[in-house]
Amino acid sequence: MKRIFGSLLLAVGVAGCATGVAPSASESFVYQGNPLIRDRHTADPAPLVVGDTLYLYVGHDEARGDQMFNITEWLAYSTRDMENWTYHGPIMRPTDFSWVSRDAWASQVHEKDGRYWFYTAVEHDEEQGSHGKSIGVAVADNPLGPFEDALGRALVQNEDTDGPHHWDDIDPTVWTEDDGTSWLFWGNANLYYAPLNDDMVSFAAPIQQIELPHFEEGPWIFKRGATYYLAYASLDETIDPDERISYATAPSIEGPWTPRGEITGSAANSFTIHPGVAQFKGEWYLFYHVGNLTVGDQDGAIGRRAVAVERLRFGEDGLILPVEQTEAGILLP
Repeated sequence: MKRIFGSLLLAVGVAGCATGVAPSASESFVYQGNPLIRDRHTADPAPLVVGDTLYLYVGHDEARGDQMFNITEWLAYSTRDMENWTYHGPIMRPTDFSWVSRDAWASQVHEKDGRYWFYTAVEHDEEQGSHGKSIGVAVADNPLGPFEDALGRALVQNEDTDGPHHWDDIDPTVWTEDDGTSWLFWGNANLYYAPLNDDMVSFAAPIQQIELPHFEEGPWIFKRGATYYLAYASLDETIDPDERISYATAPSIEGPWTPRGEITGSAANSFTIHPGVAQFKGEWYLFYHVGNLTVGDQDGAIGRRAVAVERLRFGEDGLILPVEQTEAGILLP
């Protein structure tokens, strides 16, 4: 997003290859390939596995015409088999934080000790002491809420980091170690991280940075065996003008991080891409978004994206095998 905001470009959508067929908000739907969600535009997928259920949190893209972004609320979906899905409606809106003016940007819900912590990027209300993107935290006793502001102010404000622009504090991802220590990673252009205190709303040590090749935004932390993985949206304009998903691995949550190259290329008709990774019932999945879904009279575009999903597979060496983005998706039996 650095290039887009820096030059204040407006992206014009082209006709999508898929057309939305809308179930009502109270109905379930059956997975029909990619895009996964077809009745509305969604972005920034964040999966969470709780027992036998996978919850998926997304931003609701509502840009119209040539509007760039208008992400108005966070929505929740769930499944027990990756085939049958239930839409649960909005779980929160930006202005549910009293210090926020707008923008339901990328989020992640993280379970710890039976509570569900919702970390998200929002636009700080300038009249309340800050400006630009900040990270807020909400909490609930249920994965579907109700979520309430856990801090009453931003956990991270634009002034807390020395980034190149006012939207470098976005896209939070959380990881909790076996010893109970939790870590927050986030950033655009710069990748930041810091350990959280037990209260989950303050830091136990100063904010630090990680250098990764072509890091742009959208970090996502997960672990397989003894290896930590950090997937992220990368941008190398010498290869592609659009973001791709790259990753790094480490023996510890504190690194050192070894760049491992790309997981998948750029998304159809979308400058941005955002990874969300989960292991569910023995299988690994990569969620991301594309820009080729038509809903009603609105074609896919940079501000009208659509969540998709593919299987994530690993080689014998533990490295991630390249993922091909397909319309067929995960090919359920």
